[in-house]
Amino acid sequence: MTLLSVTQLTASYGASQALFGVDLEIAEGEALAMLGRNGMGKSTTVRCICRMMPAQGTLVFDGQDLSRLPSHRAARLGIGLVPEGRRCFRDLTVAENLLAAARSGHWDMGRVAALFPRLGERRTQRAASLSGGEQQMLAIGRALMTNPRLLILDEATEGLAPTVRAEIRAAINTLKRESGMAMLVIDKSLKELRIACDRAVILERGRSVWSGEMAALSHETTERHLGI
Repeated sequence: MTLLSVTQLTASYGASQALFGVDLEIAEGEALAMLGRNGMGKSTTVRCICRMMPAQGTLVFDGQDLSRLPSHRAARLGIGLVPEGRRCFRDLTVAENLLAAARSGHWDMGRVAALFPRLGERRTQRAASLSGGEQQMLAIGRALMTNPRLLILDEATEGLAPTVRAEIRAAINTLKRESGMAMLVIDKSLKELRIACDRAVILERGRSVWSGEMAALSHETTERHLGI
């Protein structure tokens, strides 16, 4: 069953058009990789889905039209965002960051701490005192505390040390195997995305130019559209 359907999505920053026709679908429990070079519209697409900027086209989540909803109502439908740049509440503790986003459901502080033990160890520390990797774990944990049906991860491993990247990617793989949650994942590591994701969509200059099963994503396609 389709959970999210995006059809002919267009969006602009003032007079500058950024999206010219993005199409993608995510089924219940499916993980979709969104690929593309820098500046091709990936984060803008995420902002539109989360209703953080206006857009034209069709946006349907679980049968409901997202296009007229504010961001907080889209979140309440079950869309959880791990934003680029983490954006933790720096003056709140780890526990306070998690509780600020909490909604009833499977994910609670104990389960988040089981996924990321460091957060359990640092639950009374202010977010500002955490390392970059720990802040990223906190951002993921905060999104999980909303108990989403769709988890969107926008460059969740960008700029982190290799060991921390590996830890976060392992957690994403665990979520894919065990949570039953749908995911939209943006990451630069195609190798890791092949492990974590079922399908992919490639954006180029604000348009969807390829979509299909990860197994069908050929070297020729990645070389043409991603330069890999």
